[in-house]
Amino acid sequence: MKTKRKAREYTVAAALTKGDWATKLSAIVMGLGCMLHKQVVKGLLIFGVEIAYILFMVNTGIGCLADLPGLGDKGQEKVWNEAKQIYEYTAGDNSLLMLLYGVAVLFVTAAFIVFWVIQMRQAIYLQMRQAEGKHINNFREDLKSLGNEKVQIPLMSLPMVGILGFTVVPLVFMISMAFTSYSKEGDHLTLFDWVGFQNFVRVLNLNGNIGRQFWSVLGWTICWAFFATFLNYIMGMILAMIINRKDTHWKGFWRFCFVLSIAVPQFVSLMIMHIMLQPQGAVNVILQSLGWIKSPIPFMTDAMWCRVTIIIINLWVGIPYTMLQVTGILQNIPAELYEAAKMDGAGPVTIFRKITLPYMLFVTTPYLITSFTGNINNFNVIYLLSGGGPTHVGDTAGKTDILVTWLYKLTVDNQYYNIGAVIGIFTFIILSIVALVTYHRSGSYKNEEEFM
Repeated sequence: MKTKRKAREYTVAAALTKGDWATKLSAIVMGLGCMLHKQVVKGLLIFGVEIAYILFMVNTGIGCLADLPGLGDKGQEKVWNEAKQIYEYTAGDNSLLMLLYGVAVLFVTAAFIVFWVIQMRQAIYLQMRQAEGKHINNFREDLKSLGNEKVQIPLMSLPMVGILGFTVVPLVFMISMAFTSYSKEGDHLTLFDWVGFQNFVRVLNLNGNIGRQFWSVLGWTICWAFFATFLNYIMGMILAMIINRKDTHWKGFWRFCFVLSIAVPQFVSLMIMHIMLQPQGAVNVILQSLGWIKSPIPFMTDAMWCRVTIIIINLWVGIPYTMLQVTGILQNIPAELYEAAKMDGAGPVTIFRKITLPYMLFVTTPYLITSFTGNINNFNVIYLLSGGGPTHVGDTAGKTDILVTWLYKLTVDNQYYNIGAVIGIFTFIILSIVALVTYHRSGSYKNEEEFM
């Protein structure tokens, strides 16, 4: 309690109100409080960071922030070079770089503000320790503490920088694109501007082409994720239960047969399936030669056939994974529960519904959530098997496209980067809501210490 009370005293407000002149002046001359409270080297390093930030802002940062509200307005121009007697093109403003540099400078500024707060708290901390006559570490002792009681600082610094640099900054940059006109429409791939929420309105508008495609893709995405998750889960569980029965012989052999499909790269399996299911593929040729069908089945050309085909093939790909997940859990269900249920006259269906399924759901709810979110983002199965088709003329999304494959087509194939950013935001919102609500309502979250 004393440590927490002391920690609350080391605040910026305390430094500005209760600090001495050196601590208060640290708000302007960073590191001064450390230098005048027996930590000269640390104070000089902090002051060096301030000087580096000021130089960066003067040379680059202020200009990047000034460009951010407008994102440039000077386009490429054709100019006659009198000396060379030729026309030359002058480089105009690049809105994409202006947006990227502006976002980066904002993060650098935010990091500097956090650093400023830390050094102010350090200044009031050193002042109070000096006033109480307590020992203040020198620079060598501070470095030594980073390998002992404060070892989490050097260990976590590099991962945090990586997360900020490769996850958070690109994410904010992508979100920013959703509020711009960055697309091939109107030739806005180099020079674009802020458009507010126009792209969101366009995506949600049922009467527009993009809006109509969005709601169609969203509906199929949720349908696909539901069937791909729960059919794999239920059938994988049933398969694991059949193999795990006492009367089943050669358990290892049967598990090996199903796990063998995991060893084959998914890319290879899906591409082979794609070739076999074409109108002139092996499946249609064999069925026609046997006389079972007169014309090729439209596995990949009819929307309903294609969707059902994708779900069925995904079972072949996904069931072995679920079987492996479930097998270990089934073997850990107490045998006494089954024996007691049988003595009470319960049949196989009742035992499954009252014992096996609740136990499995309790343990595997987090796995189900990750499987559901994974299927919403399951790019491989959809793109490699059907390519998102069939696709109507003029549409950017096919009848089997899910949000992530449509996002790929919008950005890579069609260069609608602003609409793609909006789709990315909606995908994140949907996944977050589904994952958080489902997990918080599950027994795995509410009763972590018990089963039933």
